[in-house]
Amino acid sequence: MKMGSDKPHAICIPYPAQGHVNPFLTLAKLLHFKGFHVTFVNTEFNHKRLVNSRGPDAVKGLDDFQFKTIPDGMPPSDPGTTQDIPALCESIRKNCIGPFRDLIKKLNESTEVPNVTCIVSDGVMSFTLEAAEELGIPEVVFFTSSACGALGYIYYAELVKRGYVPFKDESYFTNGYLDTVIDWIPGMKGIRIRDFPTFIRTTNPDEIMVNFNIEQYKNASKANGLLLNTFDDLEHEVLEEIRSKYENVYTIGPLHLLSCQIPENEVKSISSSLWEEDMGCLDWLDKREPGSVIYVNFGSITTITPQQFCELSWGLANSNLPFFWVIRQDLVTGDSAVLPEEFLEEIKGRGLLASWSPQEQVVVHPSVGVFLTHNGWNSTLESISAGVPMISWPFFAEQQTNCRYVCNDWAIGLEMDNNVTRENVEGLVREMMEGEKGKKMRKRALEWKEKAHVASKTGGSSFQNFEKMIKEVLEKKTNLHF
Repeated sequence: MKMGSDKPHAICIPYPAQGHVNPFLTLAKLLHFKGFHVTFVNTEFNHKRLVNSRGPDAVKGLDDFQFKTIPDGMPPSDPGTTQDIPALCESIRKNCIGPFRDLIKKLNESTEVPNVTCIVSDGVMSFTLEAAEELGIPEVVFFTSSACGALGYIYYAELVKRGYVPFKDESYFTNGYLDTVIDWIPGMKGIRIRDFPTFIRTTNPDEIMVNFNIEQYKNASKANGLLLNTFDDLEHEVLEEIRSKYENVYTIGPLHLLSCQIPENEVKSISSSLWEEDMGCLDWLDKREPGSVIYVNFGSITTITPQQFCELSWGLANSNLPFFWVIRQDLVTGDSAVLPEEFLEEIKGRGLLASWSPQEQVVVHPSVGVFLTHNGWNSTLESISAGVPMISWPFFAEQQTNCRYVCNDWAIGLEMDNNVTRENVEGLVREMMEGEKGKKMRKRALEWKEKAHVASKTGGSSFQNFEKMIKEVLEKKTNLHF
């Protein structure tokens, strides 16, 4: 006899990078809270990283919230760093459907868990749709980017078709071509080529990441629903265009605010951090004045050059303002992130350095006044939800698109030039912390914070969309082919 056979069973499978795993785990916890048995699927590589950073209990799970793994088909690599993204995408495309299908079969044959009744897959893990179709079970795809980033990817195919991509030659990177305005995309008024997710900046017609994203967003139309970690007020024009292209688009963000409805329990305390967090930073922040600290973190994948590292560090030091800077072990390319003694002497008592942080708790801390960020979507949304303005230094993927909206449409950030100098860093930091622009942006950021909280509270648009998605898609009775 099957255990809990009347219980819906969701299999949740994120793309294996920290920025995808985090919101996915929050979504899985919310589904568990709503009565679902959850199987959370990591790749074997990330499973090992979780065990390395948090110990074996991190993946122990519970009777009705289990962790399983599938191989990603990649050769072994350094367990302390993120894998090569294009190679990983290519490998997932080719190698994951078999192991995923086998996992579902194993779960359905087990008497310990109910049969899988729905799949919640990362939008860029669309091989899962093949298994959903074969088994006759509903699937929703979850794109963990912003809606504006997603719309940028959706229009990749059209940019290729109209001849904007690939670039004709290397001169297109420097001759002003990146500033070409694309004026034919509804919901993206005034967007330039440089504001699109960066993978289109290529002269190669076979560029993996261009073709991969075209394929993933095309496949998404086969799903029963599409989830986005955003809220209607923030990206309404962009969402209007996405909804014209896909059926059943559900905005369910900010997910970390929506998850406030989950009571403190064993599931809520499960963490997905692939790095060990330095919790001592919260005590340090407690001793600072309200709104006085610059928080600096470039996420889990971004790397900077030794020259950029040097200029950024001295720009922060020369500002004479308190700062908390997260420096991953692999942040600096081809070099270890070692700071000179004179720098450490200069920042003594007002600068804190850590290898990783409990970011959600840091961004909402009253002492944080500005976030110097790469504009990954999780960081951006956490900053918006906390009412903290940003200094934006985007690097790749849809970070550029997020930066465009943060600085232009939402008016809560200033962009930092990629040719970073210490004078530039110091000037931006001072402007955001002490200048008139900073004051205006802080006020605007608090307005967006209020809207984010309203959307995720009981009766708010994201709260209602989450309930609706469960009822309309995940709990829908279908003819399961087991």
